[in-house]
Amino acid sequence: MDVPELLESASLLVPEETATENDITVRDIWDYLVHDEWEIALGLLEELGDGHPLPLTFWERLADAADQLRLERSSAWCHWRCSEIRNGVIRADLTLRPAAEARRTTPIASHGVLRPMWDIGHLSPTGERAVSIARLWVEDMPSLEPGGRATVRLVPLTPSQWKHVQPGQLITMHEDRSVAGTAVILEVHCPATALPAG
Repeated sequence: MDVPELLESASLLVPEETATENDITVRDIWDYLVHDEWEIALGLLEELGDGHPLPLTFWERLADAADQLRLERSSAWCHWRCSEIRNGVIRADLTLRPAAEARRTTPIASHGVLRPMWDIGHLSPTGERAVSIARLWVEDMPSLEPGGRATVRLVPLTPSQWKHVQPGQLITMHEDRSVAGTAVILEVHCPATALPAG
């Protein structure tokens, strides 16, 4: 499908009553599509999807459109949302250790590139700490500086290892044996691949 077809088919998956915080609806998006304002339509569809649970197909079509438009940030976000639906997502309040106290001295890029290890309470068969891996996306910031604090989204590499994680739980982030940061779980959303694709 080309970009207009992808955006049109994605918009058909959004319930008609759904609106953004600024009261933008699917009908408004159709006006942008009619005038070939694809980038604006894509951004508004992302906004609609961020506020309401929509099927995997919606995000896959937006990701394809963003790829064709060569919009790297939108593409990364839409592919990320596909991963969240397939693997679940944990939102957490993360505080990184200051550069003087940790190995990391550079900011963490916000867009899901980093795959740190997390101590979420598992032990190895020998009784030692066992870590689990989850990709990390920093919300509403281009990067997170050492010593900084932000809300992050975690997509587990192995979702079954994260089933016991609950809001309020404290977990630690590791890039090596030392603690790189601590996070308090805010929300846990299980994989939703069983939702209808549309």
